[in-house]
Amino acid sequence: MSERSHRRFFLGLLLAPALLWLVGLVVLPHVELLLLSLQARTGPGEYAFSLAQYRTFVDEPLYWNTFVRTATLSVLATLLTLLLAFPAAWYIAKVAQGRAKTVLLVLCLLPFWVSEMVRTLGWLILLRETGVVSSVLQSLGLAGAPVELLYHDATLLVGLVYASLLFMVIPLVNSLESLDDSLIEAAYDLGGSTASIVRRIVIPHAAPGIAAGCIVVFMLCLGNYLTPTLLGGKNSLWFTEQIYTQFITRFNWNQGAAFGFLLLVLSSLLVWVALRLTGQRFGAVMKT
Repeated sequence: MSERSHRRFFLGLLLAPALLWLVGLVVLPHVELLLLSLQARTGPGEYAFSLAQYRTFVDEPLYWNTFVRTATLSVLATLLTLLLAFPAAWYIAKVAQGRAKTVLLVLCLLPFWVSEMVRTLGWLILLRETGVVSSVLQSLGLAGAPVELLYHDATLLVGLVYASLLFMVIPLVNSLESLDDSLIEAAYDLGGSTASIVRRIVIPHAAPGIAAGCIVVFMLCLGNYLTPTLLGGKNSLWFTEQIYTQFITRFNWNQGAAFGFLLLVLSSLLVWVALRLTGQRFGAVMKT
């Protein structure tokens, strides 16, 4: 066996676990999801090709409106996360030094040392009618009665942003750390304003990190189930709840598979549109 064949053989061995994981846990389940969504039950244990599940989605206003609402709020949560994460990432990457940088990164990571359930229940304790925030508002005289802050779109956005912030900060820090400080100094020396430097130098340089963070955060928000259910209540109208209902409550796996595949198509389409609008390449973004 030649040296090249040896290299290919060992490379195949190294890639085999990842390929098995990719095919077995990602590709095959999604193929099965698509096949289930294209079947309709015609009798006991009998199924035939059908687009009835997709027609149900189009014909039922509740499903369509929930789909659009989920996409809209996920985009809004992604933009809010970016606005909050960018200054924090800039401070960590360009201002903080030595141990301070490490401490700040650990503080960003600290909430994720507990499960998402615990973090979300913490918001319930803070925002419920008898919670901490309501009690503080009453003690300061800003509210004459208990204030219910849960089950609103604003509360839902707070929970989504909080749950996703770290996944925006890390790629932004990685992008901003590679920005040469001398470029910014030269821009100031040439009379550039802070706004123009941010617009023409900082943002273009950090664009791969921005795109990577937005993709991850958008996917997390779009597919989130726990946060909308706990903070938004029964009327949160999140599409993952519709998928859960079809699979678990109604045992209608074909309809649930159609909803799941539609959510996959939506996320892929919006990511593609965002990459096209920003001029970023998916491969470069994933390296961030």
